[in-house]
Amino acid sequence: MTVQIIVPIYNAYDVVKPALLALKKHNLNDDVLLINDASTDHRIKSLLNDMPSHWQVRHNQDNMGFVKTANIGLRNSSSHSILLNSDTLVTSAWLDRFKQATIICPDIGTATPWSNNAEICSLPETLKVNPVPDDIDDLATQLAQKHQPLYPELPTAVGFCMLISAAAKQQVGLFDESTFGWGYGEENDYSLRVSQAGLRNVLVDNCYVAHIGNQSFKEKDLRPNEETMQRLLKKHPDYLQLIQKFIEKDPLATTRKSIIAKIGAF
Repeated sequence: MTVQIIVPIYNAYDVVKPALLALKKHNLNDDVLLINDASTDHRIKSLLNDMPSHWQVRHNQDNMGFVKTANIGLRNSSSHSILLNSDTLVTSAWLDRFKQATIICPDIGTATPWSNNAEICSLPETLKVNPVPDDIDDLATQLAQKHQPLYPELPTAVGFCMLISAAAKQQVGLFDESTFGWGYGEENDYSLRVSQAGLRNVLVDNCYVAHIGNQSFKEKDLRPNEETMQRLLKKHPDYLQLIQKFIEKDPLATTRKSIIAKIGAF
């Protein structure tokens, strides 16, 4: 089954440009959908005009926010989808690692790679914003060559680079637009719904994608706060306990240590 890469875009030109250049470098011949969410920076449209002609490019007439824009992308394909933030840097053969995961783990609902900045999926230090490695392609290659993936289960996907499987779309549906509005919390809610449906949220632990972090949200001065958390807790009252238990147990610690020992400095 194919995988479509979906990139919602809103302004943040200085990070969008390198993100798309990395995507062209590694995924020139893949199925890519770029959605410009009515960016006010005219350079975005010019940048998208310079993308490969076989990539799909959509321009929202009005600014709809991340959640609705992501859902537009998810509806575009009945196959697996990867929601990729516009402030990421993909790496060598990253998509192949995701495809391999969907074959080995047929019960996948969502999947997330390692990153420098991905909360519980951060590497080398968890729950921290680590520096972007000097050579992310070399790091990605070493990770794939030296580490045998285990695909450990996660309590929630991390939305910077999130595969949503065809099975999840069929059984769980899409993001909750009415509850999560412009963004924050939608991937956590979705992941919990995935688990409730009997599917798994997994870490693609032989894959690495760099993440700058929250650039488009800065344009609208959006950030996680008590209100966004309350929206999530209203639907899932045990969410904080679930995450705290995972953090305290830290089941990824052994895998992180093994990877660091095999690869060395990040």
